[in-house]
Amino acid sequence: MDDKLTYKKKILEACLTEQIRLEEHNREIMKEAQETANESEQTQDLYDSYRTQLLQKRDMFAKQLQKIIEERIVLERIDPGDLHDAVQFGSVVITNKQKMFVSIGMGKFSLDGQEFFAISPLVPIYKAMEGKKKGDKFRCNNNEFTILDVF
Repeated sequence: MDDKLTYKKKILEACLTEQIRLEEHNREIMKEAQETANESEQTQDLYDSYRTQLLQKRDMFAKQLQKIIEERIVLERIDPGDLHDAVQFGSVVITNKQKMFVSIGMGKFSLDGQEFFAISPLVPIYKAMEGKKKGDKFRCNNNEFTILDVF
Protein backbone atom coordinates (compact mmCIF):
# COMPACT_ATOMS: atom_id res chain seq x y z
CA MET A 1 0.00 0.00 0.00
CA ASP A 2 2.79 2.43 0.88
CA ASP A 3 4.47 1.69 -2.45
CA LYS A 4 1.34 2.81 -4.31
CA LEU A 5 1.13 5.99 -2.24
CA THR A 6 4.79 6.77 -2.90
CA TYR A 7 4.40 5.98 -6.59
CA LYS A 8 1.28 8.13 -6.96
CA LYS A 9 3.01 11.00 -5.16
CA LYS A 10 5.99 10.76 -7.55
CA ILE A 11 3.66 10.75 -10.57
CA LEU A 12 1.82 13.82 -9.29
CA GLU A 13 5.10 15.59 -8.51
CA ALA A 14 6.41 14.85 -12.02
CA CYS A 15 3.28 16.40 -13.55
CA LEU A 16 3.46 19.45 -11.26
CA THR A 17 7.14 19.91 -12.05
CA GLU A 18 6.38 19.89 -15.78
CA GLN A 19 3.56 22.41 -15.35
CA ILE A 20 5.84 24.72 -13.36
CA ARG A 21 8.52 24.39 -16.05
CA LEU A 22 5.96 25.32 -18.70
CA GLU A 23 4.81 28.30 -16.62
CA GLU A 24 8.35 29.59 -16.29
CA HIS A 25 9.05 29.05 -19.99
CA ASN A 26 5.92 30.95 -21.03
CA ARG A 27 6.65 33.79 -18.61
CA GLU A 28 10.16 34.14 -20.07
CA ILE A 29 8.88 34.20 -23.67
CA MET A 30 6.25 36.79 -22.72
CA LYS A 31 8.89 38.92 -21.03
CA GLU A 32 11.21 38.73 -24.04
CA ALA A 33 8.40 39.63 -26.44
CA GLN A 34 7.39 42.60 -24.28
CA GLU A 35 10.98 43.84 -23.95
CA THR A 36 11.56 43.57 -27.69
CA ALA A 37 8.27 45.36 -28.37
CA ASN A 38 9.28 48.12 -25.96
CA GLU A 39 12.63 48.52 -27.75
CA SER A 40 10.83 48.57 -31.09
CA GLU A 41 8.46 51.27 -29.84
CA GLN A 42 11.36 53.53 -28.98
CA THR A 43 12.91 53.26 -32.42
CA GLN A 44 9.88 53.13 -34.70
CA ASP A 45 6.31 54.24 -35.15
CA LEU A 46 3.79 53.07 -32.53
CA TYR A 47 1.78 51.21 -35.18
CA ASP A 48 4.74 49.27 -36.51
CA SER A 49 3.66 45.79 -37.66
CA TYR A 50 6.70 44.13 -36.09
CA ARG A 51 5.81 45.54 -32.68
CA THR A 52 2.20 44.47 -33.19
CA GLN A 53 3.36 40.93 -33.98
CA LEU A 54 5.46 40.88 -30.82
CA LEU A 55 2.55 42.02 -28.71
CA GLN A 56 0.29 39.41 -30.32
CA LYS A 57 2.91 36.77 -29.52
CA ARG A 58 3.01 37.98 -25.92
CA ASP A 59 -0.78 37.82 -25.70
CA MET A 60 -0.86 34.32 -27.20
CA PHE A 61 1.63 33.10 -24.59
CA ALA A 62 -0.35 34.88 -21.88
CA LYS A 63 -3.42 32.80 -22.84
CA GLN A 64 -1.33 29.63 -22.81
CA LEU A 65 0.10 30.62 -19.44
CA GLN A 66 -3.39 31.07 -18.02
CA LYS A 67 -4.34 27.56 -19.19
CA ILE A 68 -1.14 26.11 -17.69
CA ILE A 69 -1.87 27.81 -14.36
CA GLU A 70 -5.43 26.49 -14.38
CA GLU A 71 -4.14 22.97 -15.06
CA ARG A 72 -1.59 23.27 -12.25
CA ILE A 73 -4.41 24.26 -9.89
CA VAL A 74 -6.34 21.15 -10.99
CA LEU A 75 -3.27 19.00 -10.28
CA GLU A 76 -2.85 20.59 -6.87
CA ARG A 77 -6.37 19.46 -5.94
CA ILE A 78 -5.40 15.80 -6.35
CA ASP A 79 -4.67 14.11 -3.03
CA PRO A 80 -1.80 11.64 -3.59
CA GLY A 81 -2.83 9.86 -0.39
CA ASP A 82 -6.26 9.05 -1.80
CA LEU A 83 -6.09 5.58 -3.34
CA HIS A 84 -8.94 4.49 -5.60
CA ASP A 85 -10.22 1.02 -6.36
CA ALA A 86 -12.20 2.24 -9.39
CA VAL A 87 -11.06 4.54 -12.20
CA GLN A 88 -11.88 8.18 -11.48
CA PHE A 89 -10.25 11.60 -11.52
CA GLY A 90 -6.91 11.34 -9.71
CA SER A 91 -6.47 7.60 -10.35
CA VAL A 92 -3.34 5.90 -11.57
CA VAL A 93 -4.46 3.22 -14.02
CA ILE A 94 -2.15 0.43 -15.13
CA THR A 95 -3.41 -1.52 -18.14
CA ASN A 96 -1.89 -4.26 -20.24
CA LYS A 97 -1.00 -1.62 -22.85
CA GLN A 98 -0.14 1.59 -21.00
CA LYS A 99 0.03 3.42 -17.70
CA MET A 100 -2.21 6.46 -17.21
CA PHE A 101 -2.75 9.17 -14.64
CA VAL A 102 -6.25 10.66 -14.82
CA SER A 103 -5.59 14.33 -14.20
CA ILE A 104 -4.96 16.84 -16.99
CA GLY A 105 -4.30 16.31 -20.69
CA MET A 106 -0.56 16.59 -20.45
CA GLY A 107 0.36 13.67 -22.68
CA LYS A 108 3.29 11.31 -22.37
CA PHE A 109 5.98 11.63 -19.71
CA SER A 110 8.62 9.36 -18.21
CA LEU A 111 9.10 8.46 -14.57
CA ASP A 112 11.74 6.05 -13.32
CA GLY A 113 12.24 4.76 -16.86
CA GLN A 114 8.55 4.04 -17.37
CA GLU A 115 6.22 5.76 -19.80
CA PHE A 116 3.01 7.32 -18.48
CA PHE A 117 0.21 9.29 -20.05
CA ALA A 118 -1.44 12.11 -18.11
CA ILE A 119 -4.98 12.14 -19.48
CA SER A 120 -7.96 14.38 -18.99
CA PRO A 121 -11.29 12.97 -17.81
CA LEU A 122 -12.71 14.44 -21.03
CA VAL A 123 -10.92 12.05 -23.43
CA PRO A 124 -12.58 8.95 -24.91
CA ILE A 125 -10.25 6.44 -23.23
CA TYR A 126 -11.19 7.80 -19.82
CA LYS A 127 -14.89 7.61 -20.69
CA ALA A 128 -14.38 3.97 -21.69
CA MET A 129 -12.68 3.01 -18.42
CA GLU A 130 -14.47 5.30 -15.94
CA GLY A 131 -15.67 3.35 -12.90
CA LYS A 132 -13.86 0.15 -13.96
CA LYS A 133 -11.82 -1.82 -11.43
CA LYS A 134 -8.75 -4.03 -11.39
CA GLY A 135 -9.35 -7.01 -13.68
CA ASP A 136 -12.04 -5.27 -15.75
CA LYS A 137 -11.72 -4.93 -19.52
CA PHE A 138 -12.72 -2.02 -21.73
CA ARG A 139 -12.50 -1.06 -25.40
CA CYS A 140 -11.32 2.16 -26.95
CA ASN A 141 -10.49 2.81 -30.62
CA ASN A 142 -10.85 -0.89 -31.46
CA ASN A 143 -8.30 -1.84 -28.79
CA GLU A 144 -9.12 -3.99 -25.81
CA PHE A 145 -7.49 -3.06 -22.52
CA THR A 146 -7.34 -5.01 -19.27
CA ILE A 147 -6.93 -3.02 -16.09
CA LEU A 148 -4.06 -4.56 -14.12
CA ASP A 149 -4.21 -2.07 -11.24
CA VAL A 150 -5.95 1.11 -10.11
CA PHE A 151 -4.86 3.33 -7.27
